Amino acid sequence: MTFEHQGLIFRHDRWPDERVTGTLRAALDADLYTVLAVSDERVDGLVSALSEAEGARVRVVERERLYASPGRALASLHRLAANRSDEPVLVVAEPPSPPEGSLEAREWRRWESVLCTALAPTRMRLMCVHDERSLSARERAAVIATHPMLVGADGPYPNPSYLGAAAFGARPAAPEPLAVKGPVHRLEIGPSLPRLRRELTALVEAAGLPFEQVERMVTAVNELAANVLEHGAGKGGVHVWRAADRWVCDVSDESGGPIDPLTGYRPSDDLRPRGYGLWITRQICDFLEISGGGEGSLMRLHFLDRRVEGLRFDDGRPFSP
Repeated sequence: MTFEHQGLIFRHDRWPDERVTGTLRAALDADLYTVLAVSDERVDGLVSALSEAEGARVRVVERERLYASPGRALASLHRLAANRSDEPVLVVAEPPSPPEGSLEAREWRRWESVLCTALAPTRMRLMCVHDERSLSARERAAVIATHPMLVGADGPYPNPSYLGAAAFGARPAAPEPLAVKGPVHRLEIGPSLPRLRRELTALVEAAGLPFEQVERMVTAVNELAANVLEHGAGKGGVHVWRAADRWVCDVSDESGGPIDPLTGYRPSDDLRPRGYGLWITRQICDFLEISGGGEGSLMRLHFLDRRVEGLRFDDGRPFSP
């Protein structure tokens, strides 16, 4: 078994209990390590349809914790597969549904588009369940384009409309526009990373960045600045500012920088310094945008106004069994 990414779009006014429960039961019969991450109101109905012994073997994870951010979600799936390398894994999950056209919606679709590459070495089946009532025609098309297997009434079947990373792989010339709420704080990237870390720490503390976010932002910027110095133009800038519901940090490189907006998602990137730094950065921030052209690149880090806690199963165990 290798990684398999399935999409289930149900078209009725009720949750497809029979179909999902049947998938769970078949996975348990085949001794797959089985994880369920759907909306709270749907968990009880699915688990109660199983026998007591079957239900006890399903690990329930809070949906919001699994999908805390694209980078952390991918890292969690990687860890789950790595820690269960002796047995195949099934994850049935209900992805987030951000507002259509939003940065969040695009980045989650971009994340789904690269999963077959990012998780290719793993023995995992990920079934993503989507309620068609919450999908516009554009969003439905995006779901179809990012799942190589679809689940119908008779089970999974190959999706001829699958595009994979090509669906969202183009790098935009500029990041999504965001309204600035307050002053923009600027720093230069120079040859001394320790100095940049000290200056950025003092700047964001004075600007009012929440305490738990300071270390995360400084660590992420350090990773990106190291890429600028070692693999880019050797100089650039850091701009920190407040948007309506988040803190934003732009790290610019005066050279072209990475041309792939999916850098840092693929496991092969871990072997290259630039990819490894972005792998770490994607897990630290909530969203990462990569944009630019041949004359420069921009990495935009988003830190939402919410505290991110450790991912755990519903009984309190860490999601790294």
